[in-house]
Amino acid sequence: MVSLFIINAVTINSILENSLEKKKVDTFAKANIISIRVKNYLLTRNMDLAYIKSMVKEYSNEIKSRIIIVDTNNIVQADSGDTFVGEVFKHDEINSALKGMATSNIHNFKIMGRVMYVAVPVTVDKNVIGATLISASINSIYEEVQHIQNKIIIISIVSMLVNICISFLLMGLIFQPLDEFKRVINKASQGNLKEKINIETNDEFRDVADAFNMMILKLDQADTERKDFVANVSHELRTPLSSIKILSESLLSENEENIEIYREFLQDIDSEVDRLNNIISDLLSLTTLGKENIILNYRTTYINFLLEKIVLSMKPLAEKKSIKLTLILEEKVQISIDQDKIQQAVINVIDNAIKYTQQNGLIEIKLYTLEQYAVIAIKDNGIGIPEDCIPHIFERFYRVDKARSRETGGTGLGLSISWQIVSLHKGIIEVDSQYGKGSTFYIKLPLQ
Repeated sequence: MVSLFIINAVTINSILENSLEKKKVDTFAKANIISIRVKNYLLTRNMDLAYIKSMVKEYSNEIKSRIIIVDTNNIVQADSGDTFVGEVFKHDEINSALKGMATSNIHNFKIMGRVMYVAVPVTVDKNVIGATLISASINSIYEEVQHIQNKIIIISIVSMLVNICISFLLMGLIFQPLDEFKRVINKASQGNLKEKINIETNDEFRDVADAFNMMILKLDQADTERKDFVANVSHELRTPLSSIKILSESLLSENEENIEIYREFLQDIDSEVDRLNNIISDLLSLTTLGKENIILNYRTTYINFLLEKIVLSMKPLAEKKSIKLTLILEEKVQISIDQDKIQQAVINVIDNAIKYTQQNGLIEIKLYTLEQYAVIAIKDNGIGIPEDCIPHIFERFYRVDKARSRETGGTGLGLSISWQIVSLHKGIIEVDSQYGKGSTFYIKLPLQ
């Protein structure tokens, strides 16, 4: 019993350390991105200060953390909290960053709780010209770990109770089924989730075995999905990071006088950073939408007006490829929806249609009602989807043509996000497509 609790404590501590390490790495990455954005301002002071402040606030809202930018004199140039702008801000982490050392520490405050401070230097040609400080709350990490700990304790107690009960039942023909249970449980504890309990009897043991086998199957599926998700995320992040690495090394080897090459490479790096931001944003959306306790901000809305707004915002993107974007409103439709999330779902589908429609193509958005649904039909005359790919297009990271998708800047998450949003609204999203002729996506939202 004591050993069990020791193992549990070690496991919980390992989970906490891994979670904090992931948070630190992610926050360092965000801090470096911000540092790149403010570098020119700190170097020349020619950029609009209001723009820098706005950008910092935007990043702060996006990552839900406070951001402070200081120059080499410890004077705050931008503060997402608007508290210390223009003041001297001396802090241990910032002082280390101004010396060229990226630093992170965890502080425990009475009011705010646990906060991770991450500071990185802003450098030009290895010269420090300022520092970026991010303060991110990590209370949620500790709460999640505490939640896991409580579950482990409950499972441990239940397991002990089950073991005690089993010990009283060990007699006669009971030994054989229990040995089979023990065999499979030991395999499962070692990470082998492919083994099944084989019991020929038709008694209560068989029912328990069937239930256990079903649990093992679901655990195996969940473990496979988790591994696939981690592998896909790693792959998606590695590609732009590798590109940035190659471009940076190429810049370092270039002649300093070749300003055009510098400009071209920096534009490519900026594009890859934007791609990273898009991936992170989509991942955050998926994480938020996947929470069990998510609350939708329902409002009674005329979808007509929402679609007009969406089409107006998407037309510049379509016009870059000379694609005609038309809107057909057959009737006024008023329903209760989370306007922001439905807007995101529709934009994702239209954006996908633009990416896979050739130059001078046509995309038609139509609104009508059908039975108990308001239907938004998005039709294009693009490349279409092969029949065998249609059942998978709403899966995370799934791409029909991986090479083409990366060329268009797709993450393979947009349609998955749209599917989750529509599902949360008790709606349906379907697709009808012919390869080489085009596709039509149907977003069906309940009228009541």
